[in-house]
Amino acid sequence: MSPHADVLQWEHLPFPKTLPQFQKLFPSDEACAAYLEGAKWPKGFVCPHCHEKGEPFRMATRTAVLTCRKCRKQTSLTVGTVMARTHSPLTTWFWGAYLVATMTPGISTVQFQRQLGLTRETAFQILHKLRAGMVRQNRDRIGGNLARGDHVEIDETYIGGVVRGQGSGPKGQTLVSAAVEVRTRPAKKGDKPMRRGGRYAGRLRLEIVPSRTEKALCTFVEQAVEPGAIVITDAYRGYNSLGTRGYQHLPVVEGGDPQVAEEFLPIIHLVFSNLKAWLQGTHHGRVSPKHLQAYLNEFVFRFNRRFYPFNSFRSLLGIGTNGEGPTYDGIYEGTWKHPTMASHHD
Repeated sequence: MSPHADVLQWEHLPFPKTLPQFQKLFPSDEACAAYLEGAKWPKGFVCPHCHEKGEPFRMATRTAVLTCRKCRKQTSLTVGTVMARTHSPLTTWFWGAYLVATMTPGISTVQFQRQLGLTRETAFQILHKLRAGMVRQNRDRIGGNLARGDHVEIDETYIGGVVRGQGSGPKGQTLVSAAVEVRTRPAKKGDKPMRRGGRYAGRLRLEIVPSRTEKALCTFVEQAVEPGAIVITDAYRGYNSLGTRGYQHLPVVEGGDPQVAEEFLPIIHLVFSNLKAWLQGTHHGRVSPKHLQAYLNEFVFRFNRRFYPFNSFRSLLGIGTNGEGPTYDGIYEGTWKHPTMASHHD
């Protein structure tokens, strides 16, 4: 699958590039419903019950519900999406998706609440449902394009602040593994020497791992990286079996030398630096461990679409048709499991 398949499959839908265009395109719930209908049935409505094709009945008071003219059964446009069973207007969801997708640094719950005039609980729930829609089901593994010269840098870091009275170690912190695809820009005649030899980040994967054991770290790699890929890690023993697992493994002994890290693992360290700055800057570091994976998913969503910043809105709503989001009780009681690579068949 193309790395931008989730963007390209929604090319038939109109896309607002500016705020005035957004206001013109989505002035009402009816306009939002028409957009969702186009996403579900690009070639026209097909009843999911009797498979009849043709124009459905529409209700002025329930814009998100369509009724088949043949079997008379109703179909909700939000079923199977992160908006399922919502009591909020579709315009609120569309405004929310636009804010989340187009604000480069992201948006905090407090900002989201103020912009849309919501209660804190509703803002928190909508944001988490949108984050659930940011993970594309059956997304492919990274690093498979060896012909282009890609390789993958892999490392792990701890996320979280110092726990009072327990020192500055990893106590109370969460271990996160990352794999980033590294590509190289071809040098052009007459150009100045490029930084890092023209290397830049492709796609990214981030996930909470339970420990630094070989099983935990290598399982993450197998879920995130295409077999046969060239992978570069530090010399930690937890990665020792990657070679026997089908990867071209290059372990690097850093020895605390920043020049070695800059030469062999520069992109992954830059990713970690940006991630921590984003969590601290946009969310003021107030991310609980039980919801951290949702924020990692959002960071990956933004990172992988940084070359298509405005297309993220269309992509987000399109991805959101792949599965329902969390319920209010699921979020607050901790029973909802935020999407991971394992749960999305990576």
